[in-house]
Amino acid sequence: MDAISVIRAKRDGTRLTDAQIDWIIDAYTRGEVADEQMSALAMAIFLNGMDRSEIARWTAAMIASGERMDFSSLPRPTADKHSTGGVGDKITLPLAPLVAACGAAVPQLSGRGLGHTGGTLDKLESIPGWRAQLSGDDMLAVLRDVGSVICAAGEGLARADKKLYALRDVTGTVESIPLIASSIMSKKIAEGTGSLVLDVKVGSGAFMKDIGSARELATTMVGLGHDHGVRTTALLTDMSTPLGLTAGNALEVRESVEVLAGGGPADVVELTLALAREMLDAAGLKDADPAGALADGTAMDHWRRMIAAQGGDPDAPLPVAREHHVLHAESTGVLTRLDAYAVGLAAWRLGAGRARKEDPVQAGAGIELHAKPGDHITAGQPLLTLHTATPSAFPYALEALSGAIDYAPANTEFTTDPIVLERIA
Repeated sequence: MDAISVIRAKRDGTRLTDAQIDWIIDAYTRGEVADEQMSALAMAIFLNGMDRSEIARWTAAMIASGERMDFSSLPRPTADKHSTGGVGDKITLPLAPLVAACGAAVPQLSGRGLGHTGGTLDKLESIPGWRAQLSGDDMLAVLRDVGSVICAAGEGLARADKKLYALRDVTGTVESIPLIASSIMSKKIAEGTGSLVLDVKVGSGAFMKDIGSARELATTMVGLGHDHGVRTTALLTDMSTPLGLTAGNALEVRESVEVLAGGGPADVVELTLALAREMLDAAGLKDADPAGALADGTAMDHWRRMIAAQGGDPDAPLPVAREHHVLHAESTGVLTRLDAYAVGLAAWRLGAGRARKEDPVQAGAGIELHAKPGDHITAGQPLLTLHTATPSAFPYALEALSGAIDYAPANTEFTTDPIVLERIA
């Protein structure tokens, strides 16, 4: 077996054999296959695709390249959620303790933000003392005691994916559905959860801009989950407008706490409850009442315990940016569009995100929304507040927002898209 023959096969549109896939993933993980060779194969896959059985074998080979976690000793059924990423997507923060409050164990391995989409770990690290790195034993201990944990994935899971993920980012092959699906699912299956709910975002602020691509990705991932014995469903959800009223790190933590306290923006609450019901159903807890757990404070109790178990102080003040700039509405009427990608890009330029994995982020940077599409507004009223520690970033953030906002006359009939667009099982 050699790398060149595998590259040529996929370059010429041939289906890769199981033996070729197993060998190339193992050899690349060990360093026998060079980055430039795997780059060529990734581009061939990007251009020519993979069939269902190829993707399944590729995923299995990536799982086999590392360790697998085992939560079978827990007294609760396990359920996890993965989002493909969006703007203002803080759902993991209230969701994990909420589902734990309803009887499931939630081993949530999360990541950091890159580009315009925020990272769950970046958000939580704005809480004083909170730590993302836990050993496997520490993770199990928190799950037994609290029921939910949000932490960074260990180095041992799906080792091939870590190398390939970094390579795809610099070779223009990120958008390949076979490579996206196998990357996400290899890590989630290796994580050892019994059930998984996928939140596949659709729209300008999402990785998948159109519903057809999102549906294809979701269907592929659901199939991979079933292949490996993980009960898997997916929701396609709207990401044309930012989720909630904040995009940033500490700003989104503050909003998540509002949701756990029984308040918060309606769209965040709606999606949190929809995903909670999916997770609980998949875990066999169909009679659980997540709305009740939000209302009676049980979910908030679990949040506080989860944060404290990872060294955080749930009562500590969250960071606040030193500088702010208010963007006012230009017209009177109905706000009809607030582009999610533009808001995410602006928040990134303010310091809430990073261009490279090693870049720092500002905990207090980000954007507050004072209106959402469908709201009636008056010219001159505050529309967005921009937060940063570096005021020189304001012009660049405002440039990103240019053309991102549309208005219509006050008597315009306007309806917003539903949050949940489709369910795939």
